[in-house]
Amino acid sequence: MIVYGIWTFCAAILAFAISAVTGKFLIPYLQKLHFGQTILEDGPSWHKGKQGTPIMGGIMFIAAIVIVGVLSTVIYILTGSEFINTYRADLHHEVIYIFAGLGLALANGLIGFFDDYTKAIKKRNLGLTAKQKLVLQFAAAVVYLAVLGFSGCGTSTMIPFVGKVDLGFFYYIISAVVIVGVVNAVNLTDGIDGLDGSITFFAAVTFMLIGSATYALGLTALSAAVAGGCLGFLVWNFHPAKVFMGDTGSLFLGGIVCALAFATGMPILLLPIGIVYLCEMFSVMLQVSYFKLTHGKRLFKMSPIHHHFEMCGWSEVKIVGVFSLVTAIFGAISFLLVMFGTK
Repeated sequence: MIVYGIWTFCAAILAFAISAVTGKFLIPYLQKLHFGQTILEDGPSWHKGKQGTPIMGGIMFIAAIVIVGVLSTVIYILTGSEFINTYRADLHHEVIYIFAGLGLALANGLIGFFDDYTKAIKKRNLGLTAKQKLVLQFAAAVVYLAVLGFSGCGTSTMIPFVGKVDLGFFYYIISAVVIVGVVNAVNLTDGIDGLDGSITFFAAVTFMLIGSATYALGLTALSAAVAGGCLGFLVWNFHPAKVFMGDTGSLFLGGIVCALAFATGMPILLLPIGIVYLCEMFSVMLQVSYFKLTHGKRLFKMSPIHHHFEMCGWSEVKIVGVFSLVTAIFGAISFLLVMFGTK
């Protein structure tokens, strides 16, 4: 276990290094291409100062997570047989979840890349239409779930204090909706400097601890890579941001968060661990619904909800700190649910 602990630490450090160092070369290149952010007219007025900040910075942590994720999994396959025979019975399915999950994340990242590229070329804030994004995201989710299904991963899910529940065919329908919903929720969370990267860092640390506690060491190393990659990106993205992750990064992060949750066998953990993502998404849904029902009145000063707190006078750093603390607390609760609710 000590060896695997060192291995996990090395995965996090390597991902951090790749992500942080990539930024040194990627940011000037994006500036040279004039791939800058266009700020919405109806956004907070003080965000106008961010006009022109390079987008597509998510490439930094995407490269780090994929490289370290694949490398660590291959090492796990080649060296983990004795450990697996002692503690875990199913290396095959764990590896399928990891590689299929990386595929899901990359597919969503590619959707985001096309969106960012369109924005950068046309110099406007809107890239792909909402309908185009949804169709592509559902396609990515369906392919991911099909790979899991054909690989024999099954339709059962573990619910803490309830046990295994087999949802049958409904597992795929519910999972597809959940994946697309969470991917877009993570995308909506990317609205101020350092927020999405910080939230995802704490989510990944939670999955890393859960993976370690359940002896899913492939998942543990991948989670460590996600945490390290996000931290390396925050070197450049923390306020004041020198680069934005763009939809390239936020949609990738949405995919990888879903992948980590499904790899635990308990996708229901997305509810507590992703509490901030979900609050961001539901704040938008409530705002739009309330606006239509009341013919122009607003429930929040602005949505997603991080902008509401901005309008209330909170600094970007304070919002990031508070939202990260909430994620860490709910992450700790999730860890306890797994430890005491799945025995």
